[in-house]
Amino acid sequence: MKDYPQHSALEGTLVERVMTEIRQRVARRALVPGAKLPSIRGLATTMGVSKSTVVEAYDRLTAEGAIRSRRGAGFYVAGHLPPLNLAEIGPRLDRAIDPLWVSRMSLEASVDVAMPGCGWLPATWMPEDGIRRALRMLARGDTAALTDYASPLGLHPLRQLLSRRLADHGIEAAPDQIMLTESGTQAIDLICRFLIEPGDAVIVDDPCYFNFHALLKAHRANIISVPYTPFGPDLELFATALGTNRPRLYITNSALHNPTGATLSPVIAHRLLKLAEQHDLTIIEDDIFADFEQEPAPRLAAFDGLERVIHMGSFSKSLSASVRCGFIAARGDWIEGLVDMRVATSFGAGRISAELVLLMLKDAGYRKHVDALRTRLARSMGDTVFRLKSMGITPWIEPRNGMFVWCRLPQGVDAAAVARYGLKEGVIFAPGQVFSPSPDANSYMRFNVAQCSDPRIFRVLEDAIRPSQMAAAIS
Repeated sequence: MKDYPQHSALEGTLVERVMTEIRQRVARRALVPGAKLPSIRGLATTMGVSKSTVVEAYDRLTAEGAIRSRRGAGFYVAGHLPPLNLAEIGPRLDRAIDPLWVSRMSLEASVDVAMPGCGWLPATWMPEDGIRRALRMLARGDTAALTDYASPLGLHPLRQLLSRRLADHGIEAAPDQIMLTESGTQAIDLICRFLIEPGDAVIVDDPCYFNFHALLKAHRANIISVPYTPFGPDLELFATALGTNRPRLYITNSALHNPTGATLSPVIAHRLLKLAEQHDLTIIEDDIFADFEQEPAPRLAAFDGLERVIHMGSFSKSLSASVRCGFIAARGDWIEGLVDMRVATSFGAGRISAELVLLMLKDAGYRKHVDALRTRLARSMGDTVFRLKSMGITPWIEPRNGMFVWCRLPQGVDAAAVARYGLKEGVIFAPGQVFSPSPDANSYMRFNVAQCSDPRIFRVLEDAIRPSQMAAAIS
């Protein structure tokens, strides 16, 4: 009987680590079909493992059909390029703390699940009467509005209205400098398609909205995180990132920052734009929370005049997430290129959603709805912050506007562990790890104050942090 070599548990783990590394390189297109794999000696040195470990890993991958051996020539990626798997790009994360999983759990949650970790308002806070009224008006209107494509730029009367609304924030954008999109996410996706190539460096805030990370992974960008302060990005580290990485884009929220609730200061805004000019950096300014502001904040696009800042927003947060409508405001020559990209990827603009948004924005009840939202959010912010503080959960800052508060958990409490426990108890939390790659992020959590009225949330939080507090006290 043939004797097979015996491997220790440690050797087996190292082999799996090498296999995972190769699979991830293929998943993120660093290795494409037909590409030669690193030499056995080279990969062993790079990964700090033995040559026999790499040989075993390559043999297993060959048996799976993932790679092919060519006698005397080495190993090569086999077959066709696999479908892009975002979960395989970068470190493999526990799905309870993966940004895409947090989003999917929130979107698929049943009505009895509490969602302090989601990024939208409760359905009961939205202008239901206004939506129904607009739907009735649209049904009685022009048939073309119900059946035809809109122009590639989008519904002209809505773009005219958006031009006037942007002027209220000091942003001068003519209607032909505005293109409608299906959402804020599609807006960023189109801009990325238009401006970056795989491997280009893109700066994001640390922490930042978790879907920025997911979307940039889909574009195979090199993500550079720069720490965010209560007044904007850390400019010293931002300048260092510009000089070291030569990024193409910076994506941020300048008004109500997600997840921190911070507001960009005018001084930081001016200095940031000077750096952007010096390094030929384009800035995407995501302004989807504009209607939640009690006090106007600086807009980079207003200071810049849309020269190197692209301003975008949507109505998913303040009107309806079901009525998919967003917009991009940019310089005219860029809008032309974005329109071509739009036609290539989704053809015409969605007309029904644009018509609905136009009717709702023109409705006299919209201003009352927004005023009521701001008042309600301010009250919920105060109530939620008070309850969190009483549990030893400390806000990074106490936002004056918006629906997010970014909090540090008690010492020794891991946000991912709280999130996993919450999922078991029917509560979806948003742990810091999904917003930031920093090791310190596991001490933070974002709370949506509009979604924190369910008392179960605080009971589950107490249960989740108590064992950790006790363990920390004992140690």
